[in-house]
Amino acid sequence: MLPTKKSPPKQDHADLTVLVYGPSKIGKSTWCSRSEGALFLATEPGLNSLDVFQVPIRSWEELLAACGEIAEGKHPYKTVILDTVDNAYRMCSDYICTKFKIEHESDLGYGKGWALINNEFHRVLTKLAFLPYGLVLVSHSQEKEIETRTGKYIRIIPTLPDKARKIVLGMVDLILFCDLEVTSDESGKPVYRRVMRTKPSPHYEAGDRTGRLPDTIDLNFQAFIEAFNRPAAAPRASAPRSVPAPGDGQDKKPAPAGK
Repeated sequence: MLPTKKSPPKQDHADLTVLVYGPSKIGKSTWCSRSEGALFLATEPGLNSLDVFQVPIRSWEELLAACGEIAEGKHPYKTVILDTVDNAYRMCSDYICTKFKIEHESDLGYGKGWALINNEFHRVLTKLAFLPYGLVLVSHSQEKEIETRTGKYIRIIPTLPDKARKIVLGMVDLILFCDLEVTSDESGKPVYRRVMRTKPSPHYEAGDRTGRLPDTIDLNFQAFIEAFNRPAAAPRASAPRSVPAPGDGQDKKPAPAGK
């Protein structure tokens, strides 16, 4: 069971586990649909304008059944897209409440209900991540007020509950924040550019364990592939955990999060 040699870093983006999040209608699902051999596990409507392979998921039991079929490997798909992981977590909560015949997670007392939900959520996502396919988790974004000793500021984060968000952030290789960058042209008119932000910031959640991506890239799958495959310095061992303090001038504030 113990290894006799080191495992090399994964060189193919399709082998990674990725979180893609941002405001509604910015193009997250469209970006995901360009993945090689994409299969959507659709926990909410919103794919009607896309020509994709999808499995409608209306309950946690249906998600478990779909994951079982994927694990068997008798299919041509290479990338599994859970769209959205937010709704999947709500389904997991409903599943646990029904299983233990309670109306709310707190009804079991002493945090037991929340622990059961988070353990089940973690168990299933971990199994998906260990399958020999790419895994993309899609989430919406929300603004959260952060209070520090020097004041308050707004940070944009995925819309998952705190403990579920920590589970997801801890298991992914890339955290890609989809944002609308606003600049001005020579005449002063606003110029809008849809981008992905890949590096940690006090103003939003992002990260890149591979060390391959620039801070900002166009929200375009081909641009992502080109950036990922571009020769770069040796990959870092892990995603940076610390972020610069607010107001250090190192990055731009993102546009307001979608609701």
